[in-house]
Amino acid sequence: MSKVFSIIKYEGNNDTFVWKSPVENFNTGSQLIVHESQEALFFLNGQALDLFGPGRHTLETQNIPLLRKALNKPTGDETPYTCSIYFINKVEQMAIKWGTDSMVSYIDPTYNIPLSIGASGEMSMRVEDSRKLIVKLVGTEKYLGQDGLTRKLRAFLMTSLKPLLSKTMSKGDVSIFNVDSQIDVLSNIMFDELKPPFLDYGLSLERFFITNVARPDGDRIFEKFKDLFYRQYGEVAEAKLRQEVGLIDETTAAQRKVIDAEAQAAKRRLEGYTYQDERGFDVAEKVAENEGVGTMASTGIGLGLAAGVGVGVGGKVAGITTDALGDATGGTQTSQQTTVDPLEAFRQQVAKLQIMKESGLISDDEFEKLKQELLAKII
Repeated sequence: MSKVFSIIKYEGNNDTFVWKSPVENFNTGSQLIVHESQEALFFLNGQALDLFGPGRHTLETQNIPLLRKALNKPTGDETPYTCSIYFINKVEQMAIKWGTDSMVSYIDPTYNIPLSIGASGEMSMRVEDSRKLIVKLVGTEKYLGQDGLTRKLRAFLMTSLKPLLSKTMSKGDVSIFNVDSQIDVLSNIMFDELKPPFLDYGLSLERFFITNVARPDGDRIFEKFKDLFYRQYGEVAEAKLRQEVGLIDETTAAQRKVIDAEAQAAKRRLEGYTYQDERGFDVAEKVAENEGVGTMASTGIGLGLAAGVGVGVGGKVAGITTDALGDATGGTQTSQQTTVDPLEAFRQQVAKLQIMKESGLISDDEFEKLKQELLAKII
């Protein structure tokens, strides 16, 4: 009687992690077809034996070394034992949802206040070690899909995710007040910490995304410190803006002074005098104003000093002082006999010298020299 050979192949979908073929107790010579991104694990009497990669395989004792001892040669290479094949889909499974089942408490490091946070998102994983996955998670089940895997891993995920989330937030690497702008940072931190434990189950965590963060909105403490957090950034931004506006105003004022100075310089060139001449005019006017008090003798001395300064800064000041002297004396050289207090005259002259020094028309040394000369006249 001829043998009946079986063709064993995968009949699951892409959401499947593990699928058990319904064909069992097949004879040697049966064909095993394994697709790309798959592996097939041969079981004999509940024991995982040989692992097959992509391709077409003829199940014989030559390519199943671990089966040789189990086959009964006297029965024509037919095995009286129970055989089965598990197909493992090694493609990366994406969009696997996860989420914390409750809020996680932690102490905010910035304000040292108790807060709570929750998170959810998606992850992707693939089978790294087929034998380990079946032995640790599948057992005797005939099928393991995404939903079944997440249910099996739920307790593992919660006991790993929640302490990790609390620890990360407590360290201050991410702030709950601006966590939306740091979701990628938080996702990467969680991914790096979670990846090694998945390998214990024969799984490789390929990607981990946080898509939503649950905050304690409405909580009095949270709302108070959230307002404080955003207000401090607003005040910093406002101060920076005021500083920039102030700098612009100062720059504008400085430019305006430069423009005014250039206009004044152009005016002086057109009218034929210099800045020093102009300062001399100002001094002469101040000296003339001072002559409103005191005696005629002190007036003459004051105007003489102004005239002397006028020679130093240009003939124009000298002319002005001479005219002022003429006006003060009525255009004549008539002398008037007036008693003058020498100390009062000295005081007035020193005051006028002080004006000239402050105006930059004489130096400190010249001021001292002229003051000594005046002092010598009254001693």
